[in-house]
Amino acid sequence: MAKRILVVEDNDLNRKLFCDLLRAKGFEVEPVADGREAIDKTRLFMPHLVIMDIQLPNVSGIDLIEAIKADEELKAIPILAVTAYAGKGDEETIRAAGAEGYLAKPVSIGPFMVAVNALV
Repeated sequence: MAKRILVVEDNDLNRKLFCDLLRAKGFEVEPVADGREAIDKTRLFMPHLVIMDIQLPNVSGIDLIEAIKADEELKAIPILAVTAYAGKGDEETIRAAGAEGYLAKPVSIGPFMVAVNALV
């Protein structure tokens, strides 16, 4: 059975790229464009990994990571944060929120797949 990955990314091009790449590698993928749907979709899909954009409209990816990690049913799901917001101290803040992985955009395919495979 294929491992399930939830991709929370508001940028259409990035979301499609991540999903197409992951599907080509044999993963079952659920895309989420609106971060406000991320927690409900995580509950319904029960992924083996959540790929989380940090800069989302309406809700912060950091807040979503904290909410997932605070939920008894969801907290064991690893989270890979992928963000263009890569200033000094940002990785520490994102990891402190509960993300097990961190990649700065633009993301190269090789490091992206290494990070995904390390977490699933």
